[in-house]
Amino acid sequence: MSQVIGLIGAMDEEIELLLSGMQTARKTVKAGITYTEGMLHGHRVVVCKSGVGKVNAAVTTQILIDRFGVNSVIFTGVAGAVNPELNIGDIVISSTCMQHDMDVTPLGFARGIIPYQDISEFAADSRLIQLAEMACRARGDRYLTGKVLSGDQFVASRETVTTLYTEMGGACTEMEGAAVAQACHMNGAPFVVLRSMSDKADGSAHVNFAEFTVEASHRSHQIVEYMLQHFDT
Repeated sequence: MSQVIGLIGAMDEEIELLLSGMQTARKTVKAGITYTEGMLHGHRVVVCKSGVGKVNAAVTTQILIDRFGVNSVIFTGVAGAVNPELNIGDIVISSTCMQHDMDVTPLGFARGIIPYQDISEFAADSRLIQLAEMACRARGDRYLTGKVLSGDQFVASRETVTTLYTEMGGACTEMEGAAVAQACHMNGAPFVVLRSMSDKADGSAHVNFAEFTVEASHRSHQIVEYMLQHFDT
């Protein structure tokens, strides 16, 4: 089976640079999502915008696997920093992904645990992690490999940030990664989530987010480009 790489972003800013560099692009619309197939740095890729939130991300990932036969998934975009060592512009590479808004604590489950399921924290692929780390080192980007926390809420409370860091060990928070991770896990597909910090998830996003989203998206794009250029090494 030939290698097909799925590249997902949640917003236009996160995929437009990938689309501009593709060759022999062909578009397909499925479940309201546009999937663009083509070649990028000598690899067959499918690029798409999932839309915001875990349901959109899960549906997008499953279609990538079922309809387009992708073998690996890279999710790229922006996030809010949770680990206090992170600054705006820093990169988080997922070691694992988990849902922070999965909360069944009244039944005795720890926060983030999916009831009656063996796995609730989904490990990213070690080779894709290494490629992403290589890209950050080569570019001189500050990065942290750590847990990506996902939930269908825009975190803007310092108290919540502290909880996500101290109780769940999160590096950053966003709204899609854990859904992509779970869909990939269920299908046996390797994945990694790359997030560039656009804000500190501390209530200052109204100041930071618009200004840094484009810059952060460019940084994430450059990392994906490097990974594709070295994918077979």
